[in-house]
Amino acid sequence: MIKRLRILTSHAAVNVMAAACICGILALSLGAPGWVWALVPLGVLAQMLNEYNLHRFIFHLPPPQAQWAFNLLYRAHYGHHDFPTNEKLFFVPIWVALPMLVVNFTALWGVLALLGVTQAMWIAVAVVPVGGVLTFLGYEWFHMTAHLNVRKTKVERYVSTLHNQHHFRDFSKWFHVSPGGAVIDRVMGTAIDRDTLKTQQRLEFIRTLGMRPDDPRLVSARERFAGHYGLSNAEIDRAAMG
Repeated sequence: MIKRLRILTSHAAVNVMAAACICGILALSLGAPGWVWALVPLGVLAQMLNEYNLHRFIFHLPPPQAQWAFNLLYRAHYGHHDFPTNEKLFFVPIWVALPMLVVNFTALWGVLALLGVTQAMWIAVAVVPVGGVLTFLGYEWFHMTAHLNVRKTKVERYVSTLHNQHHFRDFSKWFHVSPGGAVIDRVMGTAIDRDTLKTQQRLEFIRTLGMRPDDPRLVSARERFAGHYGLSNAEIDRAAMG
């Protein structure tokens, strides 16, 4: 537990989002009508859908040809697949998490206000920085735990099993991480049943999302971010060999 808390709180986005969540809870406690708390679960559901869509349709975009664009995608997610045990690559970057929070909150508040909904601001607070961010923080916890060799609860083991299939069997399946998100994968056709797993071979170049491990874009990105992520020359050389 202490190890996981240390890793979790070492990441800027987690701390910023946690602070936003605490502020939202305090704000609701001090100024919002009591019924607004009943809308927090809507934020949980919305964030689980956001988690799936962001992971599947943004983080798994086809690799850009331009190196600058590839570098952004590598920092956002490709690098995590490339080095799945690197602790600095476990978490959503702050330049993704913070704009997501601001845009979602502003958009919901704005739409509700335009529709003349009373208590529009409090509704937006309950849904986004409280329900949504609580779910985001839960996602970060379960995702981190899935990649660590630590004692796990039954729920954590279940999440780890499905997430490891995404990393090491078929990266086009199991995009959810948060408990309960498997329902979304099943509805969207990105789940893997046990019978299929028995016959399906691991995808080629699984850790590089189908790219050749020595692709010049990957080589350049690894070298560019080696210092930031603490990658050794040996790790980079092994990654290039696949």
